[in-house]
Amino acid sequence: MLTRVLKILFQCLFVRPLVLVLIGLNVRFQERIPSEGPAIIAANHNSHLDSLVLQSLFPLRLLDRVRPVAAADYFLRNKLIAWFSLNIIGIIPVPRTFRHSEGDPLAGCSEALESGNILIIFPEGSRGEAETMDEFKAGVAHLAQRHPDVPVYPLFLHGCGKALPRGEGIFVPFFVDVVAGEPMRWGGDRNEFIQQLRLEIENLAEYCQRPAWD
Repeated sequence: MLTRVLKILFQCLFVRPLVLVLIGLNVRFQERIPSEGPAIIAANHNSHLDSLVLQSLFPLRLLDRVRPVAAADYFLRNKLIAWFSLNIIGIIPVPRTFRHSEGDPLAGCSEALESGNILIIFPEGSRGEAETMDEFKAGVAHLAQRHPDVPVYPLFLHGCGKALPRGEGIFVPFFVDVVAGEPMRWGGDRNEFIQQLRLEIENLAEYCQRPAWD
């Protein structure tokens, strides 16, 4: 109970004032954002701000069910960060490198989907430079294959990499755009799924008032 109260306070006193007031947010096609799970949101990744922006799109009643997927080696690197990441932000930690003997790296994600959660996934795997997009990893395709009935929503973020650049700890009030796409479904081929997902996200960039990337 205390953890939930702290999570709501963090959202109401820090995240939402930061996103909606200090930075500013423009959302296109808000109606496409899922209102219930299970669902997967797949977005480009330039900043730690990305997860907070995406969580702010959902009502507080869904807060416990919106789960960012994050690198275990980074967010579990010490006890304090691990507690905050797991209990306040609600991440699902996954290893960036793994051995088959260590078990299923996506087990936590699958369990979350089976429980009706909405996952936030960054197919690039790690943050890129501001307003660039790196190659996509196959993790989201593996999840789509395991859960073919779960919709995958492509989503484009613009501005987070300038509002909170990689390696910086100071926020810059740079306006953020969010563009939501139509849901995708598993089509039977991992490579084709990844290519189509990337294409959908690139196409969403065209709706932004500013150039997506150089």
